[in-house]
Amino acid sequence: MPASSAVGRPASITRDEIMSAALSLLGPNRSMSSLSLREIARATGMAPNSFYRHFRDIEELSIALIDLAARSLQQIIREARERAQQRHGSVVASSIEAFMQQLHEDARFLHLLLRESHLGSAAYKQAIEQALVQFEQELCSDLIRLAHHNERPLYAPDLTARAITRLVFAIGASAIDRPHREHARIAEELCAMVRMLLLGSQQMAHLSSAASTV
Repeated sequence: MPASSAVGRPASITRDEIMSAALSLLGPNRSMSSLSLREIARATGMAPNSFYRHFRDIEELSIALIDLAARSLQQIIREARERAQQRHGSVVASSIEAFMQQLHEDARFLHLLLRESHLGSAAYKQAIEQALVQFEQELCSDLIRLAHHNERPLYAPDLTARAITRLVFAIGASAIDRPHREHARIAEELCAMVRMLLLGSQQMAHLSSAASTV
């Protein structure tokens, strides 16, 4: 007969189940830095030692979650941009709408990225910085393609992509603490700001081109 301490515990816990349990504990006011191994063990029903079969420590779990969150959010926004292009809609509005929607999703990917960038350890911040660079690189490729398609060149597309990415994440971080009813207004203002950056980049490209022909 199995020991009583094992009664009710699952026979085995997967890496994905541990990650899902950790995400479920996060929220607008919780960061990975505040989680304990005991909390995660309770959430999964596992013995604490089972955690170490999958992760060296909480920091390694956190970095794996940051990577998962970044890849998932990137895919969500990519799909939103693709849908907008297929429908001849606004790529900017669709991308920001998808981004802001993640503030209300149970997966809490955006909460993780936004919170750890301010509250996490140096390792967390480095992982998030790498994730932001990936967002910038993908956005830069999209901006170059759209600029060519619309025949509206951008000035330093990589710098434009960086400015947009940093702006969106900064506004997103502040929006977490705002009431839900304000998010539509924040999204609308964010769309306007991103368009200002794009128009400014287009104007700078035009001026640069004009100066080079003089």
